[in-house]
Amino acid sequence: MKSIDRYILRQFVVTTIFALVAFTIIFVVVDMMENLDDFLDRQAEVGIIAMYYVYFIPEIIKLMIPVGMLLSALFTTGRLSTFNELTALKSSGVSLYRFMAPLLLFSLLVSCASVYFNGWVVPSANKKKLAIARSYFQKNIEVIAKNNIFIQDTRTRILSIGFFDDHLNLATHVSLQDFDGSDPTVVVARCDAQQMKWNPASKSWTLIQVTQRTFTDGKETIQKFAALPIGSLNFSPEDIRKKQQLPDEMGYEDLQQFIKDEQRAGHDVARWLVDFHGKIAFPFANFIVVLFGIPFSSIKRRSGLGVEFGIAIAICFFYMIFLKVSQAFGYNGDINPLLTAWLANIIFFAGGVYNLVRVPK
Repeated sequence: MKSIDRYILRQFVVTTIFALVAFTIIFVVVDMMENLDDFLDRQAEVGIIAMYYVYFIPEIIKLMIPVGMLLSALFTTGRLSTFNELTALKSSGVSLYRFMAPLLLFSLLVSCASVYFNGWVVPSANKKKLAIARSYFQKNIEVIAKNNIFIQDTRTRILSIGFFDDHLNLATHVSLQDFDGSDPTVVVARCDAQQMKWNPASKSWTLIQVTQRTFTDGKETIQKFAALPIGSLNFSPEDIRKKQQLPDEMGYEDLQQFIKDEQRAGHDVARWLVDFHGKIAFPFANFIVVLFGIPFSSIKRRSGLGVEFGIAIAICFFYMIFLKVSQAFGYNGDINPLLTAWLANIIFFAGGVYNLVRVPK
């Protein structure tokens, strides 16, 4: 069986690679035509545009691997069935389960490799791609966390910032409020400052033009300072910059740390948890689409490869629609984030198993 396994696997791999290359070229050409006006308006050089799309390719591959593998599963199995090769294998005692084994094993390996690819390679490339887009094309610019920032630094301290200049690492119109540890509704101290400056050497903050109010036993004490060092907060200029990053720009560790910071600040993190778990769940769609596709195309049909291609696109389309709908519920907190990320995989895995059980073996 080893020679047959190699024969089947070779067809599957070649078809997958061909599909990925074709889809990547189509994706790049369509995106380039869509953004051609922006490139011309910004007078972008050819080298910059080329670099932009080089960094774009990993994201395209991430999205197109499930489509390519499903298409390959349908084409490979459908071709063997059309030319009666699959019938000959079954007649010699090779079951459909045995036929599927090398393809499922390969797709599982690809899924595991995609977990690393999606978690580290793609975010790194996306970060560089979006940096080019923001610098040269003024695309994907997020005005987040620069105006009216509110941060819960600790359980008893809240920091508010009117505006933050991430080039100068300077905050303006700053208010720092400390609450009683035993009664968080009671303010024990408050500092209002014109500015708050970051010292990179000591990694600490200094308030400028400060009015400090201390409340003790119903009495208020007011002090004014030209400069008041307040040491290190659970907040740095880098945190502001990270708030402007998209989940696609962050790897597993960065996104996990970002979620922890948002939780500490008291923010709703359902959306970020869905994206975090989705980074791990989505790669296993590669395995599920192969499990779904092989039994479907193992039955001999007169439809031809054109219909197989249409079926592949339709299945991936419904998968993405289901994924996006479930994400919407997860983002709103209506469904557990972990379940949201895996729900599409669970449903289509069940469909694949059902499809496998009902077809002749």
